[in-house]
Amino acid sequence: MTSLGRASAILGAGTLISRITGLVRTIVLVAAIGTIGQAGDAFGVANQLPNNVFTIIQTGILTAVIIPQIVKSASHADGGEGYISKLFTLGTVVFLGATAAAMLAAPWLVGLYASNGFSPDQLALGTAFAYWCLPQIFFYGLYALIGETLNAKRVFGPYTWTPVANNIISIAGFLVFIALFGGNQSRVDVWDPTMIAVLGGTATLGITVQALLLLFAWRRTGLRLRPDFRWKGVGLGQVGTLAGWTFLMVIAGQIAGLIQTRVVTDSSGDHPSVFMMQAAWLVFMLPYSIFAISIGTPYFTQIAEHAHANRRDEVRSDVARCIRVVSLFIIGSGIALAVAAVPATRIFTESPADAVAAAPVLVCYLIGLLPLSVLFIVQRAFYAFGDTRTPFVFTLVQVSLIIGFSYLAAAVAPLSQLAAAVALGQSIAGLVQTVIAVLILRHRLGGLELPQTLLSLGRFVIAAVPAGLAGWGTYLLLGADAGWTAGQTGSTFVDKLLGAVGTGVIGLVAVIVYALVLLLLRAPEMSAARGLIRRILPGR
Repeated sequence: MTSLGRASAILGAGTLISRITGLVRTIVLVAAIGTIGQAGDAFGVANQLPNNVFTIIQTGILTAVIIPQIVKSASHADGGEGYISKLFTLGTVVFLGATAAAMLAAPWLVGLYASNGFSPDQLALGTAFAYWCLPQIFFYGLYALIGETLNAKRVFGPYTWTPVANNIISIAGFLVFIALFGGNQSRVDVWDPTMIAVLGGTATLGITVQALLLLFAWRRTGLRLRPDFRWKGVGLGQVGTLAGWTFLMVIAGQIAGLIQTRVVTDSSGDHPSVFMMQAAWLVFMLPYSIFAISIGTPYFTQIAEHAHANRRDEVRSDVARCIRVVSLFIIGSGIALAVAAVPATRIFTESPADAVAAAPVLVCYLIGLLPLSVLFIVQRAFYAFGDTRTPFVFTLVQVSLIIGFSYLAAAVAPLSQLAAAVALGQSIAGLVQTVIAVLILRHRLGGLELPQTLLSLGRFVIAAVPAGLAGWGTYLLLGADAGWTAGQTGSTFVDKLLGAVGTGVIGLVAVIVYALVLLLLRAPEMSAARGLIRRILPGR
């Protein structure tokens, strides 16, 4: 447990720095192209394409399949060196092919996501951005393959820390853009090839450096890589079978995301749309990445080892303990971020009015924060046993609900709230999916310590109520939408800084109250929280 806590602390610290620099990156990007406007949404759609392919590669194949296979390959005579060389050779070929295919299909892909919400000029700008952004697919693939292998070998830090370099490069490049061409270039008709090249090229350069930096950490695995095209007879058929279900699962998720994007582009130009949803999702991912991924990733490696040894009791205990520890942090941070939604969204918007418009999108995403975090753990327990078919089945339920809720939102929600309605539908669908997944896993493992876990969750929710009230009261005392936390000085930098400070003040009040109530309730998970915090703090 000390080893897991130390790994979680390293990942948490790296993720925190990565997400903070990522928010700064978004702030600078917003200053360059605006928050609500056609140019921002065109770039948002284009830059979303490689991210979608990265999701297919990472979640659909690597996390679900490769880590358990690499753990098993450690028992080979060469420590898995030959097996991993074959996987890397195959992966490189696949990533190159996927990148080439996407480049050829760029106009069709942009049109597919943009639907009828984009004007012809906006479609043309989105396609031009896509040609610059789609090469990211190859480097995203290398980054994921190297990083997941490092995780499987218990080298956890580099995969989390290298995105900081990406963010720094992007920030510098976007600042150069502003210096050369000015800020808030939200109109489509002002863009020329040089502007497109600087913005799109900067985004791709950051991902390239992010991937290449991971190579410097490879020596810590003790493995030597070499090109090996002899793929037959090394179990890749089994990998293909396992990956087939996860590939279909992620493709189903991408279809749901496609429908969401096509629906929400109807509000592009005057209301929160694609780019605003991406920015709100970035803020939403801050607690998810810091706590769910940072704590859950080391657990997943241990769960995979216990599953390989068929120690089901230990797997059951691992999963239940991980859910409780992750939920402690997720519920506290989620309620703190929800009551500070307006200051939080002010960080990446151009005016207090835009922040008020974006806040419901963030809150609707946050409703699904706990289910998504629990699902991260439960889903990987299935993967540890080599079962990728069951996650595909319960993901289909989620996908069907997301599509249904998206069309319902398009039918009933006003354009000003369309993005929030789509986000809410996703959260509800995720909740249903997670309940189904937990029940199936509980049956599969012969129990999941649910009474103890539900008791812990009950304590967390009880503590979250006064915490939320305290945070909301602080927001009102500070002036609410008309106060300084909404940033109304007229200076872009000062306004965003005030939004960040306001988020910190309101969130800190909520978190302190949350922790005090849990201490009064004698929540046993607080000891794990103190251990992680001690490891993250400097000098501890």
